[in-house]
Amino acid sequence: MEIVHLLRAATVELGLHSARFAHDNGMHATDVRALICLMDARRDGTEMTAGRLGGLLGLNSAGTTAVVDRLERLGHARRVRDGRDRRRVLVEVEKRAVELGQAFFGPLIDRSVELLRGYDERELAAIRGFLAGVREAASGAAPDANPEA
Repeated sequence: MEIVHLLRAATVELGLHSARFAHDNGMHATDVRALICLMDARRDGTEMTAGRLGGLLGLNSAGTTAVVDRLERLGHARRVRDGRDRRRVLVEVEKRAVELGQAFFGPLIDRSVELLRGYDERELAAIRGFLAGVREAASGAAPDANPEA
């Protein structure tokens, strides 16, 4: 249980760190999670629609629109028409948001990468497997909103 408690403590600290970033930049916690999703999509080379973003964030259409509107007002995201299907609108992260995130989270990321350099491939595989398993467990841990449906 010690490792589970350490994971919980790390999760709390990461949440507080993210909350400071949100507060310092006039954002909601959901806005930060949305930016992470947009940056992940950019890194992976995948397109992000508002519907997909809402699904990842667990938001309805109105909530997703509010998040994207806030991010646009702050200059962190933009809506663009899909070049292949003009009816489809994509949401993209702005360079400014990436730079802002790097300035704030960069030292934490750098420290984490440095810590990981101390592990061999077998240990890294174990860490990767554990974190992937916890993520999977957490994604399936949400109570069913309508268990009788």
